[in-house]
Amino acid sequence: MTLSPITQRRLKQFKANRRGYWSFWLFLVLFVFSLCAEFIANDKPLLVHTQGKTYFPVFFSYPETLFGGDFETEADYRDSFVRELITGTDGSKGWIVWPPIPFSYDTINYELPSPPPTAPDFQNLLGTDDQGRDVTARVIYGFRLSVLFGLILTVISSIIGITAGAIQGYYGGKTDLIMQRAIEVWGSMPSLYILIIFAALIPPGFWTLLLILLLFSWLSLVDVVRAEFLRARNFDYVRAAAALGVSSPVIMWRHVLPNAMVATVTFMPFILTSSITSLTALDFLGLGLPPGSPSLGELLLQGKNNLTAAPWLGITAFASLAVILILLNFIGEAVRDAFDPRKAGL
Repeated sequence: MTLSPITQRRLKQFKANRRGYWSFWLFLVLFVFSLCAEFIANDKPLLVHTQGKTYFPVFFSYPETLFGGDFETEADYRDSFVRELITGTDGSKGWIVWPPIPFSYDTINYELPSPPPTAPDFQNLLGTDDQGRDVTARVIYGFRLSVLFGLILTVISSIIGITAGAIQGYYGGKTDLIMQRAIEVWGSMPSLYILIIFAALIPPGFWTLLLILLLFSWLSLVDVVRAEFLRARNFDYVRAAAALGVSSPVIMWRHVLPNAMVATVTFMPFILTSSITSLTALDFLGLGLPPGSPSLGELLLQGKNNLTAAPWLGITAFASLAVILILLNFIGEAVRDAFDPRKAGL
């Protein structure tokens, strides 16, 4: 597929920003790495071979009785008794292939040398938190959860914001006036307090938090899209399309929206950054995801509560959030440069 000259120029400008370009690839590698979290950090083996049969506990749940145990519940592969049932006393019965990190985000390590939180060692590379859970595993799962949450919120809020701004800008008049006054009233409300109240009233969860943050996140794109549609609706090609009988939705979608997206796309990385920050803040305040979720905000709270006893918790949480936000801001700067015609001397 041949790219248009404008797209080629934008890609060239994006690559010219070396900081943003390499940040994009580093963030992409980290995100893909986190998507494979179950194969990297898990308390279930990747592969179990015993008595001539092969099992995949990472994909399927197997009862302990399948391996000769007494319980119908799922086998606890970290239990020495279950491991002996699988491999035998001398290892001749079978073998187990574990992930690189044999802990999931909610796995409690009962074999710690001292009460949790414990310092980093060869078994727990970033130590354990105050409940004995591996910090490395929680960071990997927390990174994935935060980025997916931010991406979903960014996409949905962008759709709503672009739609509202397009209707305002294209139709103008009373439609623009009424919607603008309503948006101004809604945007002037104390969003932080409303978010805290809703988060305290509604049972916490991924989708409920997404809905709560969506109440205000879509407002950031309305003014940009509205301005672009107000400017473009008077262009000759738009007037010509209307004179030929093309419907307003088709004109908005095919002719005006592509121009408005130039300004909109540059805002999306910063909306993603804001979404991740909001989720972290609510988790830090105890109003975010349910207890036990792999949350970077909850890890940050543990770091605050254990500044002297376990400084590695605060350092890890700060470093994780700093890496995510810095990379996204660098990517946002590169995208902004790519869509700026002045960078190409136009």
